[in-house]
Amino acid sequence: MITENNNSIFPKGEPLSKDWFTGDAFLFPLIAKDKNNEFSAGSVTFEPNARTNWHTHPKGQVLIVTEGNGFYQEKGKPIQVITKGNVVTIPENVTHWHGASATTKLVHIAITNYKEEVQVTWLQPVSDEEYNIANHQ
Repeated sequence: MITENNNSIFPKGEPLSKDWFTGDAFLFPLIAKDKNNEFSAGSVTFEPNARTNWHTHPKGQVLIVTEGNGFYQEKGKPIQVITKGNVVTIPENVTHWHGASATTKLVHIAITNYKEEVQVTWLQPVSDEEYNIANHQ
């Protein structure tokens, strides 16, 4: 039984590793890689101020924002505001990060492709300076 009293499509899920995320982020798995699907999908909830580290995907990723708003940025490019209803297509091997704003949570479905058994390469954390730029644009 779901005890959360909100309008989220899926439950919040389990906490994600502080090794790869700053702040409080959670994953509710939806689809695992199997003989029919060369991808996984999950609903990711970022509480205010939460974000991924910089990272890449060897076969790309798609984000479907289902609630709230936040940010997406590719290394060396301007920060993009993302909000409910946005779909972000992330090319393979592009260094990027995504997460909530300082004042609102962000929920997205992440569809992540595999290349053999690898789906993500985690890099350094997004610095507070980099994140603060996003929140003051």
